[in-house]
Amino acid sequence: MVGNIGLPLVRRARRTPGPATALPDFGLPRPGRRRHVVASRVLTGLAALLVLFALLAPDDLSSFSVANLVRVPAEGLVIGAFLLVLPPRARRVAAVLAGLALGLLTLLKALDTGFYATLEKPFDPIYDWSFFHAGVEFLAGQIGDAATVAALIGAGLLAVAVVVLMVLAMLRLSRIAAGRRTGATRVVAVLAVVWIVSSVFGVELAPGQPVAAQSAAALAYGDLRQVGADLRDQRPFGEMAAEDAFRATSGAQLLNGLRGKNVVLTFVESYGRVALDDPVIGAKIGPTLDAGTAELRAAGIGAKSAFLSSSTFGGGSWLAHSTVQSGMWIDNQQRYNDLLASDRLTLGGAFQRAGWRTVWDVPAHTKDWPEGQKFYHPDAYYDARSIGYHGPGYAYATMPDQFSLSMLQRKELANASPQRPVMAEVDLVSSHAPWSPRPWLVDWNQVGDGSVFDPQPAAGEAPESVWKDPKKIREAYRDATDYSLKTVISFVKQYGDENTVLVFLGDHQPPVVTPQGAVHDVPVTIVAKEPKVLDRIAGWGWQDGLHPGAGAPIWKMDSFRDRFLNAFAR
Repeated sequence: MVGNIGLPLVRRARRTPGPATALPDFGLPRPGRRRHVVASRVLTGLAALLVLFALLAPDDLSSFSVANLVRVPAEGLVIGAFLLVLPPRARRVAAVLAGLALGLLTLLKALDTGFYATLEKPFDPIYDWSFFHAGVEFLAGQIGDAATVAALIGAGLLAVAVVVLMVLAMLRLSRIAAGRRTGATRVVAVLAVVWIVSSVFGVELAPGQPVAAQSAAALAYGDLRQVGADLRDQRPFGEMAAEDAFRATSGAQLLNGLRGKNVVLTFVESYGRVALDDPVIGAKIGPTLDAGTAELRAAGIGAKSAFLSSSTFGGGSWLAHSTVQSGMWIDNQQRYNDLLASDRLTLGGAFQRAGWRTVWDVPAHTKDWPEGQKFYHPDAYYDARSIGYHGPGYAYATMPDQFSLSMLQRKELANASPQRPVMAEVDLVSSHAPWSPRPWLVDWNQVGDGSVFDPQPAAGEAPESVWKDPKKIREAYRDATDYSLKTVISFVKQYGDENTVLVFLGDHQPPVVTPQGAVHDVPVTIVAKEPKVLDRIAGWGWQDGLHPGAGAPIWKMDSFRDRFLNAFAR
């Protein structure tokens, strides 16, 4: 029996002989397979991180933290559960669609991040596309057309790569989850319980960082609501534009308190409240305004100042300009387009109706602007091409502020008469980012055609050098704004007389250097040598001098037109 029992065992061993030199592998993978497994796990981990980032990363980098990425996203649980119950073909289609949605969500968050950093607002899918054109023009002025085209192509390729990678990540995760359906189902179920319990009890990893996250859905819902609100806004805005207390007011009833006087409405680019309140910036701007107040007072020229709350922040100067001119709240491109298509009476239009010669001095304009000229219909229009400048450019600025004001004086103000004075809007650009290189003042009698400024840009620091250092950026903004304000003060001292009234104000807070969450206030000042002019606004409560203090009044920017017209009506 022993032999009979052992015989089959011997025969089995003979049927499965191995090489004499073979070693047992004990189930361990071979080196090539081990590398494949490691690479596969790394790719899966990266795919999971990419999807989590799309779902959990905030749309404002100032609120980003590691805690953002270790929360439980409700949207991820819903997508995971949905994919697990689908058959293979439908699962692949759903994974592709989910990847596309997450890719677009990631791009939207990137846009929001950029807009929050510069404009203190999220990207508006309906109205904010106009900022891209302005951004491209700004970029071209800094790095040249060829480099700008290359940057745009690179950005486009990156956007496509984000969407493609998100689709591939979703396909990979869905395939792996389907291959381990039981384990994946348990993970989803456990995380769902964690989400529900955390939501009920308000569990947070950090202040404002709940474990139960639903930020992606909230962002998408918020954007959909914004689109709906934007579309509903168009008709009420058109109705508001038509309701104007001064619409039918005759010229004989307008601006009688300024008869015979030249009025210059001057926008100082990016001159925001931060220029006064920031310790570093204000330490230079404040003394400049105080010294200017004393110098003007010694020349018999007075001033009153306050603040306006701007309709824009960090950019979109044209929105602020049109808000002041129209007396309407123009805070997006659609409203701006609707305004230009209307017959709303502007400040310039009121002066023109009352007999003034109206002038637009806009050195930042390098292309035709037919819609603006049709709406504002000035008697004279000077842009970068027609202003007669033959000097150098300064990064974004096509010319120094001193030339813009000098040209206005020589071509318009010097030739005005009491019977037909001049009302001019002047848009100063020397304080526009990137703020370096910047000009310096020369003798007004030497300005000429601008060639006197030829040596100046080369003496300054290149923008790409300044913008590597946040401290240098802040100092560059400070110095550029200081130049613009000194230019305005010097212009009034040089050319101001009893028939000169200057209104100068900022358009918006500056980008980059203004902290997030800051107010939208900009300083506004009225300067006049004739005491009766300032007496008319005594009831406004504005502070004396060029430097508005912390207690100065703050008006909404769209209220300025009506208050101004009422103050000087009779």
